[in-house]
Amino acid sequence: MKRTVFSVLSVILSHVVFSQYDPKALEVLEAMSKKYKSITSFEALLSSTLTNESAGVKDEFKGKITVKGNKYVLALPEQEVYNNGKTVWTYLPEQKEVNIDDFDPKSDDLNPSKIFDMFKKGFKYLLYGQDTQGGVLCDEIDLIPEKKDAQYFKVKMFISKKDKSVQSWIMFDRGGNRYKYTITKFTPHIKVDDSFFEFDLKKHPGVSPNDLR
Repeated sequence: MKRTVFSVLSVILSHVVFSQYDPKALEVLEAMSKKYKSITSFEALLSSTLTNESAGVKDEFKGKITVKGNKYVLALPEQEVYNNGKTVWTYLPEQKEVNIDDFDPKSDDLNPSKIFDMFKKGFKYLLYGQDTQGGVLCDEIDLIPEKKDAQYFKVKMFISKKDKSVQSWIMFDRGGNRYKYTITKFTPHIKVDDSFFEFDLKKHPGVSPNDLR
């Protein structure tokens, strides 16, 4: 009897440990990443929802991101972020000011395109099941940070089973907030000049620069 119990526990525990780095999840994630790595530039329209049930919070906003290599422009309702790969400009239209800082890839949390590669370092992953997002059948994958004190304790991704495109993802933080991002339109291989990723003060009269470098 003891051997039977120990055998069952051994099977359960080995499955739990194994599922932390689920090969089926990795296969889907790598196919998704390969798809986006082959795209040198793109533009995506995003919708985002922040919910916190215990605090009774539900905020929604829409945005647009334009990406070319390691450069991007992220346009949100209250701010615009320009990144040319070396310098970051954070433009606040209502305050009529722009903060200028050196680009630090390690602390770059505003770039939604990072979702395509984030699983490669510091995460466990599990193919949780399937779900339909916006009429698209998706693989549902949970990413769990290896660090116990990570800001987000889970990221849930929905990846199209048909073409491996990311439909949406949800980030869960320790304060009870859930941030859901949905890609509503994706246009690959756009033509855009490098100058587009630099904030031009001449085109924004009356805006005060705040150089933090």
